[in-house]
Amino acid sequence: MMKTNKYRKITFEEHFMTPGFEEYSKVFIKHLKPEMLAKLSAQLNDIDEIRIAEMDKHGIDYSILSQTGPGVQGEQDLSRALSQAQRSNDYLAEKIHNHPTRFGGFASLPMHDPKLAAQELTRAVKELGFKGALVNGHTHGTYYDGVQYDEFWACVQELDVPFYLHPADAFVFPQVFDNHPEIRGAAWGWGVETASHALRLLFGGVFDRFPSAKVILGHMGEGLPFIPWRLDNRFSAYPFGVHLERSPSEYLGSNILITTSGVCAAAPLKCALAEMGAEAVMFSVDYPYEDTETAVNFIDSVDIEEDVRSMICHGNAELLFKL
Repeated sequence: MMKTNKYRKITFEEHFMTPGFEEYSKVFIKHLKPEMLAKLSAQLNDIDEIRIAEMDKHGIDYSILSQTGPGVQGEQDLSRALSQAQRSNDYLAEKIHNHPTRFGGFASLPMHDPKLAAQELTRAVKELGFKGALVNGHTHGTYYDGVQYDEFWACVQELDVPFYLHPADAFVFPQVFDNHPEIRGAAWGWGVETASHALRLLFGGVFDRFPSAKVILGHMGEGLPFIPWRLDNRFSAYPFGVHLERSPSEYLGSNILITTSGVCAAAPLKCALAEMGAEAVMFSVDYPYEDTETAVNFIDSVDIEEDVRSMICHGNAELLFKL
């Protein structure tokens, strides 16, 4: 029986594994303890009993699912990346068809080629009914701020769906990480990498060229909600010839939105709300990498206004995804 909560809950950094995609994930799951890996694999491979039972237990009504990282961003061959993205999206669509009131989908995309990525996003949204895309960072060191990706961002804007920029390993690890694997990944390095990618989009003028484009960052915004003043202040002093139509901080909360996934602490949430606005912050869990009960108990009990809690739990997501 579904848990009764005061507020409906929608989540959308919730991952699964397409059969055959395990090879792509070996780069980071190899570091997990065997018992943790066994549990994680069972959860990632299930889009029925285990997942829905977990949602029901903790009062999550609806989840938008995405292929776990790195997915097709880890594929070297372009033609195979396209076919694998299509296969993953078709597989997810079949699973959603079994539970249409509980699940939605984010598309996997072959970002190796902006035109092909736009075509697959269009197919996923228009034919499969997906709610947008989740992409696991750069594609072999290529970031998505260059003008060669304008065709893709035009498609995102025209379809009016968000683009979830999910963490990935740095293409080349900075020397400062040498001999410290504990800070390369989820604890620190992924946030640095992903926030930097988002800032490339911002300072690369993507949101000036495509003002309606929406990019989502998880993990309480990968640290960006804590530095808007600094971004504005130092950019005004050192613009390096870059021209933006607005101050950097003005893109945070309008074009760049965030989720609470993986950060269950009151102070960061309150800072994000103050800096980005309540309309820009949404609840998510990061299942199965984070604990659902911890995330739900946090958002249910954190000391914030009730109307803001409602927006975070479901209202903002309903508007963004047209639910």
